[in-house]
Amino acid sequence: MFKKTILLVIALLSLLQLSAQNKENRKTITTTRVKKAPKINGILNDEAWKNAEILTDFVVLRPDNGTLVPEEYQTTVKVIYDDDAIYISAQMNDPDPEGIPQEFSTRDNFSIADFFLVTINPNDDGQNPFEFLVQVTGNQGDAKVSNGNEDFNWSAVWESATKINEKGWAVEMKIPYRAIRFANRPVQSWGFNFHRRLEKLNAQHTWTHIDNSVGRWTQYDGLIENFRDIKPPTRLNLYPYASATTNTFEGHTKYDWSMGMDIKYGLTDNFTLDATLIPDFSQVGFDNVELNLGPFEQQFSEQRQFFTEGTELFNKANLFYSRRIGSSPIDQFDVESTLSADEEITNYPGKVTMLNAVKISGRTKGGLGIGFFNAITEKTAATIKNNTTGNTRKEVIAPFTNYNILVLDQQFNQNSTITLINTNVTRDGKFRDANVTALDWHIETKDSKYNADGSVKMSNISDDINNPNTGYTFDNSFGYNSGHWNWELGYSFENKDFNPNDLGILFSNNQQDIYGNAGWETLQPTKNYNWVNYNFYNQANFQHFSGVYTGFNAGFGASAQTRKRFTFGGNLNYNSKEKDFFEPRQGTTSGIYFLQPESRNINGWISTNSQKKLELNADAYYTAYRKNPKLGYGFSVAPRYRFTNQFSLQYELEYNKTNNDQGFVDEEGTTIIFGMRDRKSYINTIAGKYSFSTNSSLSLSFRHYWGSVDYNGYHNLNSKGNLDPNTTYTGDNVNFNSWNLDLNYIWQFAPGSQLIAFYRNSIFNEDTNSNLNFRENIDNLFNQSQRHTFSIRLVYFIDYNKLKNIF
Repeated sequence: MFKKTILLVIALLSLLQLSAQNKENRKTITTTRVKKAPKINGILNDEAWKNAEILTDFVVLRPDNGTLVPEEYQTTVKVIYDDDAIYISAQMNDPDPEGIPQEFSTRDNFSIADFFLVTINPNDDGQNPFEFLVQVTGNQGDAKVSNGNEDFNWSAVWESATKINEKGWAVEMKIPYRAIRFANRPVQSWGFNFHRRLEKLNAQHTWTHIDNSVGRWTQYDGLIENFRDIKPPTRLNLYPYASATTNTFEGHTKYDWSMGMDIKYGLTDNFTLDATLIPDFSQVGFDNVELNLGPFEQQFSEQRQFFTEGTELFNKANLFYSRRIGSSPIDQFDVESTLSADEEITNYPGKVTMLNAVKISGRTKGGLGIGFFNAITEKTAATIKNNTTGNTRKEVIAPFTNYNILVLDQQFNQNSTITLINTNVTRDGKFRDANVTALDWHIETKDSKYNADGSVKMSNISDDINNPNTGYTFDNSFGYNSGHWNWELGYSFENKDFNPNDLGILFSNNQQDIYGNAGWETLQPTKNYNWVNYNFYNQANFQHFSGVYTGFNAGFGASAQTRKRFTFGGNLNYNSKEKDFFEPRQGTTSGIYFLQPESRNINGWISTNSQKKLELNADAYYTAYRKNPKLGYGFSVAPRYRFTNQFSLQYELEYNKTNNDQGFVDEEGTTIIFGMRDRKSYINTIAGKYSFSTNSSLSLSFRHYWGSVDYNGYHNLNSKGNLDPNTTYTGDNVNFNSWNLDLNYIWQFAPGSQLIAFYRNSIFNEDTNSNLNFRENIDNLFNQSQRHTFSIRLVYFIDYNKLKNIF
C-alpha cells in the first residue's frame, strides 16, 4: 500500500512544473542600515527615519479587493535595521483620528480596534512568515504562519508603541533578530507585507495586492532587499517560574509550590529547541465537560501553552492529540478486577504527571521542515487496602511512558507540501506499545487552481493481551479552487485495525466514504452585501470490513453579510437510514448494528454588527425523524455588551432537547438493551474582561452545564437493528452538573514577564434527580462540596544576550 502511494505522489510531482513565485511586477524596495536606533514611542521624528525609503500605495484586500486606497486613508511605512533588530514605522492616515475604535484587549486577542500588521518571511518561500501585530491601543499579537494558517499561540518578545496624531495614528516596532529565524548570509532579501485594519470602514488594506480569487495570501509578499552583514544572535531565552497553590475541598486544604523553567534555544540559524522542565499546569483553564452517553470519548481542546505553541509540524496528518500526555491512566489490566473479596481501592489517581518535554523544530532554506518531540510521564499506581489485615499494596495503572514524534515536511512551489510523520508510545513493562506512521500530501498546480490532498497511514500496536496488529488508512481527494468556485471529490477508508489513539484520536474505524463538496462565493461586494457564499456536500458511507452500505448524507448551506455588517446563514441537511455499528458497543466486526432513523435538519444563525456596543449572536436548529418518534431542537443566544473600551461582558445560554432519543444502556448476557429517553441540556456561560492597561487585565470565565436524561422505557436490539420492547429491565435516570468559575489577573510587568493570580470555584454532581426544575437543580448542586483553588505564578523572561552584555 505504501509503495503504491509513494509512486502515485512521485507521478503527480513529475507532472507539475515546480517554480518560484512569479515576481513580475512585485513591489520591491531597499532597506537602510542606521547607526542610531529610533526611540520606540510612536512619534516618528527620529533621525533614523529621515533617509529611509517610503512604502505606500496600499491596496484594498477587503471588501473591494484590488482597488487603490484613497489618499485620506493611505498608509506609509518605513523599514530600517541595525546590528540588533529590524525597525518599522507606519503612519496611517484617518480624517477622523478621534473616531478610531480603541477597545482594549489582551495579548494575541483581537478587539474592536484598528491594527497594523507586518509579515516577515526571511526564507521568502511564500508559506512560512512570522507575523507581528499592534492594535491602536498598543496591544500586541504575534503568530507563526504555516500554509496560510496563523498560530497565535506562538509568542516572541519585541517592542512597539502607538500614538494618535493629527493625521490619524502611528506605530513604531522593534523586532529583535532573536524573535525570527534566518540564515547567516552577508546580503539578504526578505519577503514582507503590511496589513492595516480599519474597523469603522470594515476594511483591510495591504502593501502588496493579495488576489482573493486564487492562491494563499502568503504568496503575495513584496521584497525588501539589502539587509547586509546581520548575524543571527544566540537565541537562548529562559523563562524561570515559581508558583504556589492552595486547594480546598470538603474542609481539607492542601498546599503546593513549584519551581521550574521553560527554555528556548536556537540550535542553528533555523532550528529551535523548546523544553519545559518540571512543568506546572496549575492555571490551565477548565474543560467543557458534558454528559456523554455516546460510544466515543469526549474530545477536549489543549490549553497548556507548551502543547499549543509552535506545534504546526507535529499536528500534520492529525496523529497528535496532545491531551493523551498527562491524561487519565490507561489501566490496561483493569485494577478493579484484581481485587479480592476483602480489598478496596483507597486511592486512584485521576491523572498522570508529566515529568518534562522537549521539541525541536525548524525549516531549512530549501523548505524542509524537521520536527522532533519527546515527553515522559511518571509511573502511576493505585493504592489497594486489605480491610481484614489493614495492609496496603500498589498496583500500576500507568507505567513510566515515553512519547515521541518525528516529522519531515518538504514544502515546494510556494503552495505544496509532502510530509512523513511517525509517532511512538513506549511503555515500561508489560504494557501496550504503539507506533503510527503517515505519509501526508497537499499538492497544487503552479497556478494554485487544482490540488490533490490526502494521506496514507499505518498503525502497529503490541501488548500482552492481544496479538500484535497492524492497521492502515487511506484518503485522497482532487479539488479545484479559483475564482468564484471551489469543489472537491474524494475517497477515504480506515480498516478495522487502524488505531492511532495512544497519541492521536480517532472516533471510528472500519469505514469507508466517497465524498464530494462544492462552493461558490462572491469576490467583490455587491450593492447590498459585503459577501455571499453557498456550499453543498454529499457523502456515501460503507463499512470497510464487509463492504456493507451504511448510509448517505447530504446538505446545502448559505451565508452572507450585509453592508451594515449583519451576518446570517443556514443549512439544510439530510441523513438516510444508517446502519450504526458503533452504538451497540459490540465491535465493528460483530455484524451487530443499530438502524438509525432517516432525518432532516434545518438550522440558522445570525450575528449583528460587532462594532456596536451591543452585539448579538444566536442560532437555532430543528431535526425531524421519518417514521420515528424521535425529535430534536435547540437554540443559543449570546449577547455581548461593551460598557467601555476597557470593560465588556458576554453571556450565552444554550438549550438542547431531544424527545424519544434511542441509545445503548446495558448488556444482559447476549441481550443488548437500548433505552427510549428524553434528553435536555442547559449551558450558561459568562465571559468578561476588564483591562487596566494593555499590560494588566482581569478576566472572568464561568460555565454551568446541566444535562438530564429521563428514561421512558427499555428495548432489546434485534438482529435487524430495530428495537423490541423489554418490560423487565429497570434503570436509573441521570442528572449531571458541571460548574466552573475562573477569575484570572495578568500583569505583564516587563517584556515577556508576567505575574498571574488565579482563582477557581468548581462543583460537580451526578445523581438520578432528573425531575428537578432549574431552580431546584441549582439548590441540589450547591448542596455538594465545592472545590476552591487559588494560585499565584511568577514568570520572568531572561534574554541570554542581555545577560551576557551585563557580565
